[in-house]
Amino acid sequence: MKIAYLGPQASFTQLAASQIFPDEELVPQSSILDCFNAVKNNEVDKAVVPLENSIEGTVSMTLDYLYDFEVFIETGLVMPIAHHLMIHPDNETFEKVISHPQALAQTFHFRYDNFKEILSQDFSSTAASAKLVSENPQEKWAAIANRYSAKLYGLKIIHENIQDFEQNHTKFIVISKNKENLQLDLPKTSEKTSLIITLPEDQAGSLHQVLSVFAWRKMNLSKIESRTLKTGLGNYFFFINVASEWHNVLSQNAIDEIISLGSNVKFLGHYNEYAFSE
Repeated sequence: MKIAYLGPQASFTQLAASQIFPDEELVPQSSILDCFNAVKNNEVDKAVVPLENSIEGTVSMTLDYLYDFEVFIETGLVMPIAHHLMIHPDNETFEKVISHPQALAQTFHFRYDNFKEILSQDFSSTAASAKLVSENPQEKWAAIANRYSAKLYGLKIIHENIQDFEQNHTKFIVISKNKENLQLDLPKTSEKTSLIITLPEDQAGSLHQVLSVFAWRKMNLSKIESRTLKTGLGNYFFFINVASEWHNVLSQNAIDEIISLGSNVKFLGHYNEYAFSE
């Protein structure tokens, strides 16, 4: 079985994919969009992508592609994140920091307090930034990445654990064309049902009506987030997580009632969430 992941090698997503699929072929992709397209085009069986960080919130690209692509979520894995600042061993100083936008955001205060004058630049992934620094010793660049990236690409860590908050975790999800609840041999933390709901236009109180469907059934919502539909100001879809076991009657009736209210419902899956095992 082939599993796509946001690469390159030694990215946080590869570490998550290795935990979920220790015996499968892992195929690196250069972007989250490439991961979704690889599933869509049957180039791989499944893909592992980041969905949410405890500091910076939802990965907006992943959420948008969950809306755009016909895929399901099979499982989730929550992994602790530690960022390190690294440079090429031939250099002693650096003039620019490169990393994934999420990593730069998660280390903003450290960089502001210690390297306020140093420019930063977004890059496709933390591991890709480390690889770029290793391949360009003539450039005075630093990367923010994990310890595995430093080891793989031969970089020197000059500051460890530079994330602004100690409790820094990222949730990764497995996507595929299959409506499957993937069972893992890892510590299970919760069960989730993920839905994308688009409300009817110009109907007052429609969001309240949708939330009431869950409330009177005592179904706990662990997340509700709006994202623009990109069709004009004020047009949104809503990503909702229901934190409970799946009940064939209760859960399905809730979805049916939301549809009867005029909303569109995209069922992304009912799945287990697991904790990363060191």
